[in-house]
Amino acid sequence: MKSLLAALLFLAAAAAALDAAVRGPISEYDLLRSFPAGRLAYLSAGDVPDAQGLTGSNHLNGAWLEAGPQRGSCRAVIAAVVADDLPAADRAWCGIEVAFEHQRADGGFEAAVRPNGASAKPLGAAVETAFFFLQELSRAILVIRQSPHEAHFRARIATLEPKLRRATDFISSGYDTIIENSSRAVNRIIIAAKAFGTCGVVLHDEKLIATSRRLITHALTLRDQEGVFIENGGRDSSYNVVSILFGQVLALHVPLPELEAAYPAAVAWQLSRVLPSGEVDVTGNSRTGVGKEQSYFGEPKKVNYKEVVLALTIYGLAHQDQAALAGADRVFGYMQQNPQSTK
Repeated sequence: MKSLLAALLFLAAAAAALDAAVRGPISEYDLLRSFPAGRLAYLSAGDVPDAQGLTGSNHLNGAWLEAGPQRGSCRAVIAAVVADDLPAADRAWCGIEVAFEHQRADGGFEAAVRPNGASAKPLGAAVETAFFFLQELSRAILVIRQSPHEAHFRARIATLEPKLRRATDFISSGYDTIIENSSRAVNRIIIAAKAFGTCGVVLHDEKLIATSRRLITHALTLRDQEGVFIENGGRDSSYNVVSILFGQVLALHVPLPELEAAYPAAVAWQLSRVLPSGEVDVTGNSRTGVGKEQSYFGEPKKVNYKEVVLALTIYGLAHQDQAALAGADRVFGYMQQNPQSTK
């Protein structure tokens, strides 16, 4: 049975690699425009910056904590650009400007102490929170450049580029901390790879893209025998999907056939965790949904339903995978019916 499963996974991976090679480049802007009506707006509704320009944990804290949570403003920009809503995009852009108001001279970002007592002040944590922000900022810039609205943002992007360069120099200086601190949480390796790769495309920097590829090569060693991405020594139905989501988005901008070939197995397992109701099964999870880890604010970490829907929708559209799209539909339906339990 295991040999049959291995053979099926090999064939799926080979098909994915062939698909990636022959389909030609896919514009992420066009892919996002093909989302089911209303889905992207629903998923990004909580990303709009508040009156202080804060998003995510910074917003929940009521004051600046660190750079990483400001990635929500970048997602809000993307959703608004895809919807051709430039006033909303301008409002969301203020969250990006607020982040750079906190940039230090070394290219990193100021950090306060989190409610749980941890902080992004030490080098490794400072590098991590920076690449969490940069991976979504550079993605937003690339989507803007693919859209009809590039001229609207051109001057603002040009102003940001020297600051983005300093930020990429900073995370490059901490490359070793990424490997050391995140190899037990492979999703972070892939998020870092997305930051280097998409920033490299924005800045036309092949060295950054090469670093991205090196991180992906490392990430691909952090899977089990059935191709599931390993988190804290086991499988996790929330973080496996993070690895799928961020890697797939990166692959839309940087050709990574070896990563795309690895995804059918990870997606197949992820779909096996989606119940008929659309609820994501957390049984046996190594990190989320079972009380093993806490958020910045001391709450048990739960499955990130938004990222499950995004990952399965983007993967499904990129590969015309009907099973992934059907799974995304079920999870999205469950989210809409259970908004409080899926936040």
